[in-house]
Amino acid sequence: MGEERELLAAKLRDCLKISLGRPCFLGFLDESEAAYCQDQLRRERGGHLFWGGYEGAQRVIAGFFPDYLDPDPAAFPLSAVTLRYRPEDKLGHRDFLGSFMGLGVQRDVVGDILVGEGRTVAFVRAELCGFFINNVKKIGRVGVKIQAGWEEPLPEALHFKELGGVVASDRLDCLVGLLVHASRGKAAGLISAGQVLVNHREALELSRKVQEGDVVSVRGHGKFIIDRLGPLTGKGRLNVKCRKYQ
Repeated sequence: MGEERELLAAKLRDCLKISLGRPCFLGFLDESEAAYCQDQLRRERGGHLFWGGYEGAQRVIAGFFPDYLDPDPAAFPLSAVTLRYRPEDKLGHRDFLGSFMGLGVQRDVVGDILVGEGRTVAFVRAELCGFFINNVKKIGRVGVKIQAGWEEPLPEALHFKELGGVVASDRLDCLVGLLVHASRGKAAGLISAGQVLVNHREALELSRKVQEGDVVSVRGHGKFIIDRLGPLTGKGRLNVKCRKYQ
């Protein structure tokens, strides 16, 4: 276990102890960290909930609750801020995250950043909401107006590029080769080097079977969701339909 995982494990243990008497919260966590916590919590009793401010959030806070309380999204220490700017100012996720980090805050105080045309909604730790409102005046060189809260509908969270192809089988090395446009041998090297995650967890087994709905991440190449495996071609190869996160 690396140092980062050891630190996360220690924080998780601390939260479980504290939550015996009162609610305790950890994060924002990225998808890999949340998956690790979920795996560890399978062996634990007690109420817990992962929440990022809206259904389907990628970055979430883990909430731990004592037995006498039901896990409640309203109890989570997170807030949303809305940033408005001219639609012709084409800002991206990196622009917002870079400006936020330029304020000197840690990455784990910022959740999802949903970028739209002329409007972006960012989820932040509640205790720092006022700090963001008072200090964010520009994103890069673009002036913005920021206020607490958000309105429906949220900017679209995810964008995808449709992909497809044929592979010899549903083995992980075959699928990774297709996703990154590489030979099966190079794909095997990426897997063995720990560069591939399946459903946000490290996957080291070349022959692992990939299933429809799995999310496959390849460091340096992106993240993909496997939508369809099949049918077989006339030559017995497997048709694959998937999407790449943009």
